[in-house]
Amino acid sequence: MTPPSETELPTQISACRLCADRFAATATAHAPRPVAWFRPAARILIAGQAPGLRVHQSGVPFDDASGDRLRKWLGIGRDTFYDTDRVAIVPMAFCFPGYDAKGADLPPPAICRATWHDRVMSALSEVRLRVLVGGYAHRYHLGTRAGVTETVRAWRAHAPGIFPLPHPSWRNTGWLKKNPWFEAEVLPALRMQVREVLDDG
Repeated sequence: MTPPSETELPTQISACRLCADRFAATATAHAPRPVAWFRPAARILIAGQAPGLRVHQSGVPFDDASGDRLRKWLGIGRDTFYDTDRVAIVPMAFCFPGYDAKGADLPPPAICRATWHDRVMSALSEVRLRVLVGGYAHRYHLGTRAGVTETVRAWRAHAPGIFPLPHPSWRNTGWLKKNPWFEAEVLPALRMQVREVLDDG
């Protein structure tokens, strides 16, 4: 049986207000809305950066064009992606960090990682595949200081249990065009591993 402390983690995270003053001081002046989307039984971990404004409004992770692209990369539909018994979605910050005065995304607050992430990773003891989306997730899960391109290009060093990916944002469309090896080499291997893990689960 899963210990109560582990099953209660999403509820505890959803109630977190550690960054209320920080978010109130951003250009968006928003209140915290942690999006905790996981259960201890999940076999696949999607480790991202932080919710965007649309996710902040909907309360559903990757509920945007980036999510559509990510699901295509994984080869799964929305029903599987949002099944918390199979897929855990754990960004490096559970809340939308806000925008700066120029309208750029602010980075995930480090206090979120320091407060919650080791506990969450310990609770997700059944995970067999970690999909690391973007540089913040690469640094936490791999301990790397390398850039995104270098880390993703070295994907074979981490497969089949870990796949580092670029962020699926539209902002990275140029990166995808410059790096065709990603779609030709990484994605087929990723989809195969996703199918294997889900079929075994």
